[in-house]
Amino acid sequence: MTIERIELGLKDSGAGCACCAAPNSSTTQKPAMEAGTSTTLLVDGMTCAHCVGSVTEELSAVPGVQDVSVALTAGGTSTVTVRSAAPLERAALHAAVAEAGYTVNTGA
Repeated sequence: MTIERIELGLKDSGAGCACCAAPNSSTTQKPAMEAGTSTTLLVDGMTCAHCVGSVTEELSAVPGVQDVSVALTAGGTSTVTVRSAAPLERAALHAAVAEAGYTVNTGA
């Protein structure tokens, strides 16, 4: 039996989080879509790839969302870009982030 090691490019941030046993820092990005609208959210509280996955999953379930990409800033404010064919209700996006267990930073 041969075991192949695959490097995922994750880095130890030292921040850790409640959802994972090992602290990681990662950036998940998908190719940009040509047409449509993008909405940028600043999200607080994400620290690892699992956090990114949770937010991406909840936002992807919002009707009209075509793509979600996250620039993770472990332990800080991460930039989340949501792509859609038409503008989306910000309240629905904020609710999806909250459902994932995180907070949209509104600067207030």
